[in-house]
Amino acid sequence: MRRSSHVVLALLAVALPTATSTAAPQSFKGEYTVSFLGLSVAKATFSSSYEGDTYSIDGSVSSAGLATLFDDTRGTISSKGKISGKQLQPQAFRADYKSGKKASMIEIQFANGAVTSTKVVPEPKKRNPKNWIALAASDLSSVLDPMAATVIHADSLDKVCGRTVKLYDGEMRANLVLTYDSKGSTSVRGYKGDTVTCRMGFEPVAGYRKNRKALNYLKNRSVIMVTFAPLGQTGVYAPIHAMVTTQIGTLTVSAGRFEATE
Repeated sequence: MRRSSHVVLALLAVALPTATSTAAPQSFKGEYTVSFLGLSVAKATFSSSYEGDTYSIDGSVSSAGLATLFDDTRGTISSKGKISGKQLQPQAFRADYKSGKKASMIEIQFANGAVTSTKVVPEPKKRNPKNWIALAASDLSSVLDPMAATVIHADSLDKVCGRTVKLYDGEMRANLVLTYDSKGSTSVRGYKGDTVTCRMGFEPVAGYRKNRKALNYLKNRSVIMVTFAPLGQTGVYAPIHAMVTTQIGTLTVSAGRFEATE
């Protein structure tokens, strides 16, 4: 899970069930498999808890299958914040991961929906201003971290799509544009019922190198589909399946478990 794999990080974060404000504490768990060209390459597990108007989410991600022969990556992810109306307001996000012997960390602090600080270890290399789209202060307001960016508050399945989500992953600011594709149904451990699938457009805004082929492909040619399911009666919809086409093949994230634990 390298920092350059922005969409992979976002897709790994789709396992993030959340909830609207509630007096009684609630807990949820999601277990996901990440596959590339039909082969399992990673596992992800996320546990979340909600009490009043606060939320906290903890997750772990690790390489699986043949991927461990080439890039043995393991990491933990955490996010916490408040719920204001139907909007999440992150307060802190942290990702610690290790690929082989190389350890990396991303830490983001928020206040009132805006980024106040970002720490990345190891520090990014010096950027060439001629081909680098730098972040502006305005790019870092009303944004969500990768764990919260793909969770949707809506009144019904019909209203999940048709929105733009502002994502910040510690380096790049991107817009995730959701448009309606279809309805369906699914059955996994903890959930059996209706789903809605949105097509997701990926639009880099700042914090990236111009004319980068991989990003141009994701923006102009990639097909990204995300299927959402309701999380109990909370009014929240979390991804239960996601797929993205890349220059070298198709990546999918599929839930094997999607349920309330309390």
